[in-house]
Amino acid sequence: MGSGIAEVAALSGCDVKVVEANEGALHAGMERIEKSLNRAVRAQKMTEAHREEVMGSISFSTKLPSLADREFVVEAVVEQEEAKLEVFRRLNDVVDDPEAILASNTSSIPIMKLAMATNRPQQVIGVHFFNPVPVMGLVEIISSLLTGDKTAVMCQEFASDQLGKRVVSSQDRAGFVVNALLVPYILSAIRMMESGFASAEDIDAGMVLGCNHPMGPLALCDLIGLDTTMAVAESLYEEFKEQLYAPPPLLNRMCDAGLLGRKSGRGFYRYG
Repeated sequence: MGSGIAEVAALSGCDVKVVEANEGALHAGMERIEKSLNRAVRAQKMTEAHREEVMGSISFSTKLPSLADREFVVEAVVEQEEAKLEVFRRLNDVVDDPEAILASNTSSIPIMKLAMATNRPQQVIGVHFFNPVPVMGLVEIISSLLTGDKTAVMCQEFASDQLGKRVVSSQDRAGFVVNALLVPYILSAIRMMESGFASAEDIDAGMVLGCNHPMGPLALCDLIGLDTTMAVAESLYEEFKEQLYAPPPLLNRMCDAGLLGRKSGRGFYRYG
């Protein structure tokens, strides 16, 4: 479970277990949660006592079998199909309760592919949060052809009633609602810059000041991560074979160079 998702779940009063692949990632996740909660205390949006209560409701582990007693698991690993499939194969064997829900936070990978890595496809569903999870008010719920109605209703009620999020439902197709609209927009901005038509600064200023967007498409791509944008674009193109979903060469080259946006210190802009 991603640290932002864990934080929101804990704020709702849930008993949350966070699993990361290694000790370094685990400690980084713990630090992100603590920093986020500390900011909330400084902003007087949370008391010290509530912060301690939230941290006390989260436990951390590097071992996937520690999820054996969970009733609801949200996968939030890297946006790579094989990596997610491997997690679902292992969760299928690890989680004891046959009625437990296995959810994915994938941005684009069809839920049916993940469901068929298990022997409980009726319990597999997409629950797509948006970054930063504690701030963004939306959750996409994606049911596959085999997702049970009970699973879908429980996830919708959890996201809306316990987490206080606005839920939108999507059919199980690559990109779902938001990324099917957002990613072609970002790719168009990259192609515009790549062609020399306009600079990154002017493209972003045009959308911020001309369309009242809070952030331009290239700055947004840096925030999302160029590698994640690339993965979503590839998933969309694989499913629909439409040229507007094809990753531009510049995006490929920047990912090859490790220029992944904010998390690497450089993308379309420099950071740090």
